[in-house]
Amino acid sequence: MTRNARPNIVLLMADDLGVGDLCCYGNNSVSTPNIDRLANEGVRLTQHLAAASMCTPSRAAFLTGRYPIRSGMVSPYNLNRALTWLGGSGGLPTNETTFAKLLQHRGYRTGLIGKWHLGLSCASRNDHCYHPLNHGFHYFYGVPFGLLSDCQASKTPELHRWLRIKLWISTVAIALVPFLLLIPKFARWFSVPWKVIFVFALLAFLFFTSWYSSYGFTRRWNCILMRNHEIIQQPMKEEKVASLMLKEALAFIERVKREPFLLFFSFLHVHTPLISKEKFVGHSKYGRYGDNVEEMDWMVGKILDALDRECLANNTLVYFTSDNGGHLEPLDGAVQLGGWNGIYKGGKGMGGWEGGIRVPGIFRWPSVLEAGRVINEPTSLMDIYPTLSYIGGGILPQDRVIDGRNLMPLLEGRASHSHHEFLFHYCGGYLHTVRWHQKDCATVWKAHYVTPKFYPDGTGACYGSGICSCSGDVTYHDPPLLFDISRDPLEALPLNPDNEPLFDSVIKKMEAAIKEHRRTLTPVPQQFSVFNTIWKPWLQPCCGTFPFCGCDKEDDILPTAP
Repeated sequence: MTRNARPNIVLLMADDLGVGDLCCYGNNSVSTPNIDRLANEGVRLTQHLAAASMCTPSRAAFLTGRYPIRSGMVSPYNLNRALTWLGGSGGLPTNETTFAKLLQHRGYRTGLIGKWHLGLSCASRNDHCYHPLNHGFHYFYGVPFGLLSDCQASKTPELHRWLRIKLWISTVAIALVPFLLLIPKFARWFSVPWKVIFVFALLAFLFFTSWYSSYGFTRRWNCILMRNHEIIQQPMKEEKVASLMLKEALAFIERVKREPFLLFFSFLHVHTPLISKEKFVGHSKYGRYGDNVEEMDWMVGKILDALDRECLANNTLVYFTSDNGGHLEPLDGAVQLGGWNGIYKGGKGMGGWEGGIRVPGIFRWPSVLEAGRVINEPTSLMDIYPTLSYIGGGILPQDRVIDGRNLMPLLEGRASHSHHEFLFHYCGGYLHTVRWHQKDCATVWKAHYVTPKFYPDGTGACYGSGICSCSGDVTYHDPPLLFDISRDPLEALPLNPDNEPLFDSVIKKMEAAIKEHRRTLTPVPQQFSVFNTIWKPWLQPCCGTFPFCGCDKEDDILPTAP
């Protein structure tokens, strides 16, 4: 097979899709013919790993080829594991070089359609320092934040739900104080100055205003649709956004088809609240979640059809993945709203458990890659960065550590062993797990130093809090839990010195690797600091005059559903 110079590149990333949600990865209850077609016509990776089990840090690593801790895109707190406000001041630092910027310098036309969730502004409402157009994309159409249940007015709030309940309780408690002070005054038990009552009433009002000005308007503040730097819907019409995104993706391919292009299509599917077109409702055997997966697969098919129609398929590398594993905790009564992670333990937000970080990885490049090939070697989302640099003729930055490895030798069959010897699995800013792929054999060891505490016990998820903790409510293991996941992918049979003679030497090797890894880390500004993650009115994107933000500049011309 021959490799053409500067192929087109289409990257398709789902949001919270479980590795077990696709037919080509063993699911028999959801129909995904278009993604299965990609796998049949290309290369499927079975041990493809996100660099984090949450969207913001995982996407930062994907775009930069670096562990998110290197760019400060990790949280030291359990509350804010991903960026929480468009009006916050954290984001992907401007000194990070994304693969889009590398390819842009090589003459590619670059476009991002869909979810960004890597920050927007630094110091003023319109500086847009973290905007996709400042990170190597010529064109952006989509949602600078992401999709939340808060984006549907009728749904139960998702963002900091338990914190909001505590804030309401505190507000009611404080507001009761001035009323309680009126009792002795009017009962003439003792005199309470009106000034004191007024001060308590003012405190209650200020406390309520301080949090309700952000949480009370989450849909308006976070759920917006943008084209380049312009807000075109605030709040967005969430039921139409996916169709508008697909229309924009097809239009982008049509505009740039005569020159090398990079299209990064970042789905809102299959994140809650699982918004699907009417024609897909009841379409699957697996309820609302299955309907949403099948609609996403249909959208993939439309993009593949466009490549075929324009005779671009043979010279286009198409890649499909998810930012992290399926989210297990969302429920509608007793019905699970999140994905299925196959045989693997854990899910989104769970540090190093396999279900939170093992994701689909499918590459199709008909003129170069052998159809139907399956690779079981450990690979990472961070590998996309050096891989795209290689095929696009870019030069990797020499002034920083790049943790990803070029996948082309593995994908083309020129190499049989992954270039990753060690992979480090973080939960927020805490190192939870280390993976060691021995160079001289197929064995993959995995050591958990920290694991989340499931609630209720034995359920395999953290239903009490909605997402598992990275610190505090966790279990520390000394010695670490060791698994040979090449023989025990379910992580069901922990090894110890009694049943594994290599236990001590394996742990010693891993601890030396951790020490060496930590030597490569340098202090950087923390994008998830308390100051960066709080909502700031002066940074809030606004269509109109703040705080009276709102507009709809989008037309209603939508693609036709099947």
